[in-house]
Amino acid sequence: MEGFEKHVKPSYERIIFRVNKHNRYSVTVLVAAIVSKLDIQIYEAKSIDTILQYPTTGTVVAYSFTSFDFDTVSSEVSVLKDKGYTVIAGGPHATAMPQETLSVGFDYVFLGDGEDNIIEFLNGVKPELKMFDGITKRVTLDHYPPLCVEKKLFMPIEISRGCPFNCSYCQTPKLAGKIVRHRSIDNIVEYQKAAVMHNKTVARFITPNAFGYASKNGVTPNVDAIDELLFKIKSTGATEIYFGTFPSDVRPESITDEVLKVVKKYVNHDYLVIGAQSGSNRILDMIQRGHTVEKVEEALETLANNGFYAKVDFIFGFPFETKQDVEETFNFIEKIVQKYNAKVHAHTFMPLPGTPLFNYGPGILREYQRKFLGQLASKGLLDGYWTEQEKLAQRVKKYVRKNV
Repeated sequence: MEGFEKHVKPSYERIIFRVNKHNRYSVTVLVAAIVSKLDIQIYEAKSIDTILQYPTTGTVVAYSFTSFDFDTVSSEVSVLKDKGYTVIAGGPHATAMPQETLSVGFDYVFLGDGEDNIIEFLNGVKPELKMFDGITKRVTLDHYPPLCVEKKLFMPIEISRGCPFNCSYCQTPKLAGKIVRHRSIDNIVEYQKAAVMHNKTVARFITPNAFGYASKNGVTPNVDAIDELLFKIKSTGATEIYFGTFPSDVRPESITDEVLKVVKKYVNHDYLVIGAQSGSNRILDMIQRGHTVEKVEEALETLANNGFYAKVDFIFGFPFETKQDVEETFNFIEKIVQKYNAKVHAHTFMPLPGTPLFNYGPGILREYQRKFLGQLASKGLLDGYWTEQEKLAQRVKKYVRKNV
């Protein structure tokens, strides 16, 4: 966005972001982008009643939402359009199903990266097909701030965007692109300093694979870059550093002795979040994870040798998994819990729009799966939202299909 001067007067007087628990990160990034480029009133609304207090003239209402919120969003958009508001949409659902999103009343949809395109929109650009393309036109992360000091909106700093893998249940490659882009170390440090100056001294990061930071392929650790990054983050006055834990995780093939020795010097945690997703190689192959069960165990062994343990993600309820697949996963979980002191983070499969597995049925847990997960949870060895996700999977499939 080098063609725009800072604080240009836009075509609208105000933009209102409809916020909820699912879009806090994306809204913060978009607000930061707008504040850095334009002079416009920016508001956040936690309910439609708040939005209705503003005049329709000169107002644009922005939604960034997942498929889980589609019913609520559709109802609100109907009300807002009846009142005469301009309403725009972005985020995972709009990117995966743009035509459906337009059909419920949105004036424009934003696919993929939103920073460049929302600036263009607010400056008066109106594409004929009502779609802004942030998929073929990706953003350079350093061109925009990862947080908004002016609005006191702080969050974990996004250090990488994009994922080179093809996991068939995941929306990230389509939403963020398959080419991994990294924010520069100097840029990250600049904003961490700003956060510390506002007493935000805990450093966390958003990235699909923490140990892939500054890597050419997003997988093989760039140990020197990670060392430099964490050293400089520590030098900002950050009192705690979390790298490879929530809200990010680590691919098992990115775990090496060399990178763990570096990370251990700086972080305030003795565990990492690892994506395994299944203990069955047949399932891993079907969902195109790009690694084997053996690679996961090798990563856990390397962690243990370096004084770390793992919180391991598993997905249950794939419609095509057999009882043998489930038993292999159970056996693998029991093994890594006993041998490596691992803990489990459980998910239920959800068929998300825009993914290869969308046309499969929603994840349904069998009774013996519920019993196994419940037993682990009662021992403090498992957490997660598998019960809630099972309900969400049913809901998403029902109302998305209804509108296709």
